[in-house]
Amino acid sequence: MADVLSITLPIFALIGLGYGTVAFGVFRSQDMKVLGTYVLNVAMPALLFHAVATRELSAVLHPGYLLALSIGGLATAAVVYAMTAATGTGPARRGIAVMGATTSNSAFVGYPILLLALPDIAGPVLALNFLVENFVMIPVALILLEFARPGEGRSLAGVIGRSLWNVVRKPFLIGLMLGMLVSVAGIALPAPVLRFTDILAGSAGALALVVIGGTLHGLPMRGNRWLAGQIAVSKLVVHPAMVAAALVLLPVLGMPGLSADMRAAAILSAAMPMIGSFTVLAQSYGHEGVASLSLLAATLMAFVTVTALLAVLV
Repeated sequence: MADVLSITLPIFALIGLGYGTVAFGVFRSQDMKVLGTYVLNVAMPALLFHAVATRELSAVLHPGYLLALSIGGLATAAVVYAMTAATGTGPARRGIAVMGATTSNSAFVGYPILLLALPDIAGPVLALNFLVENFVMIPVALILLEFARPGEGRSLAGVIGRSLWNVVRKPFLIGLMLGMLVSVAGIALPAPVLRFTDILAGSAGALALVVIGGTLHGLPMRGNRWLAGQIAVSKLVVHPAMVAAALVLLPVLGMPGLSADMRAAAILSAAMPMIGSFTVLAQSYGHEGVASLSLLAATLMAFVTVTALLAVLV
């Protein structure tokens, strides 16, 4: 247990540090947005490029991992949607619940934890998680939310197209694609280039955690607390459980099983709190209160649930 706490305590201490820097006026909430933009648009693209470009593509792309994470996420979406519908929750809030329960914060929380727990595969796993989150889970949630809006005139193809267009323009995807091109072409990058991207990548982990803590300060705390609790529990318990079940199904689907480390990485990735932009996305639908409550609850509860999973899996 001491080894596990040596992973989770520093991670959540950095989150607490970020919260404190804003609470005591060292940084402003606006500063966290700037730092977060740096992490997502500079450090993460460099990290993904370095992680993919320095490996054989076959060592990065794991179809079984992508399939298990996608099946587990979609199963979680179905369970959460059915559960919230059964309790009379409106369609927009059902979409918010699905997004919160199925989109992990792989960039700001998952990667730093995996970097300490499973350092050899942390970079490639981040790339795989980004693919599933941005091309499968977020579009599914956005489709539910868009069709929950009053009015007509929306098409499924249009919603999917806009979602995918927003993804392909993101710097992290550009970095990932460039890394794949270098890997496929077998280009040996010069040492200064590798060192440059490695230094940039190294700046992502600690700063990402400080940003998460800082953005938690000042979140609106008014909303449906019962629904927020359901979302948080679904994210931290149901999602990893569904991914674990999907991993068991891989041989049944004719896919080769994953290594122990990759299985652990998949379950841990699903057990992370929801994406930091959850409250921003929910705000445009008028439900930032419940999103903020569930994000705060999931982040606090994750110290216990992630520590327990690390003790079992790693």
